[in-house]
Amino acid sequence: MSLAFYQEVLGMRLLERFAFETMQFSLYFLGFDDSLEGDMPMDRSERIVWLARQAGVLELTHNWGTESDTEFSGYHNGNSTPQGFGHIGITVPDVYAACERFDELKIEFVKRPDDGGMKGLAFIKDPDGYWVEIFSPTGLRSIIMGD
Repeated sequence: MSLAFYQEVLGMRLLERFAFETMQFSLYFLGFDDSLEGDMPMDRSERIVWLARQAGVLELTHNWGTESDTEFSGYHNGNSTPQGFGHIGITVPDVYAACERFDELKIEFVKRPDDGGMKGLAFIKDPDGYWVEIFSPTGLRSIIMGD
């Protein structure tokens, strides 16, 4: 579900998947087409280096078996007690337009753009409950600079 969320909701493209069978996990590398530099090499060893050089690539880790483990209670999202990692952030050209699309897709919001003291940014949840901040470059500048 998370992979589909990042592709279909946030518009990222799956660039590569690596499966580590002996350790029972997979890594998924996703990116935005407009931020990728150069063509992705066909040769896998060259592609690994190309991936590591890209700006803004997101790596998702899937630990095998958790989806069918009835005892698995889910991952800690970092925002409940004890707090730790809080969220990732994605920049978009227009926060309000992005949020209209998220509404249409029935995405769960943590914060809408005009809620609270920090206007012009939003937080949504991915299928695992991780928070994803949605902001624009100009909106972030306004928040940080106090404009």
